Amino acid sequence: MTANIAQRKSWMSTLARAPHDRLNGLCASALGAALDGVLGGGAATWLRAAEIGTVMVRGRTGGTGDAFNLGEMTVTRASVKLPGGAVGHGYVQGRSRRAAENAALVDALMQTSAAATVAAAIITPLRDEHSARAGKRAAKAAATKVDFFTMVRGEDA
Repeated sequence: MTANIAQRKSWMSTLARAPHDRLNGLCASALGAALDGVLGGGAATWLRAAEIGTVMVRGRTGGTGDAFNLGEMTVTRASVKLPGGAVGHGYVQGRSRRAAENAALVDALMQTSAAATVAAAIITPLRDEHSARAGKRAAKAAATKVDFFTMVRGEDA
């Protein structure tokens, strides 16, 4: 099964944003069976063992203006190749080698026949939890919103 770029971008974004303990917990319970079915007695090959580094985070003035360097962020990345040829990459914020490896395995499995099972067990719960957190954050921000308006005064008329 070949995933299109937009779908892959979506699940990789979900994996990158997931809390490490939650990602690792879901993977511990769901990856074993999916890997057994895909590996078929073979072994996954680590193309890039999990490594920790930094990336430059860039921002834009007003969201659309000139780009500027905001600062550096620690990330961990890993790459894996499954016996069937699927290559997975995992990038996570912070210093969790296990989360990066799990993200890489999930990315690779999402490109195989196990995609539906992996999506139901890992991607969908993470995406739903992220949406719930974003909703709470938006509601909290909305509670502090102030609407400014201008009233026409008598002498301005």
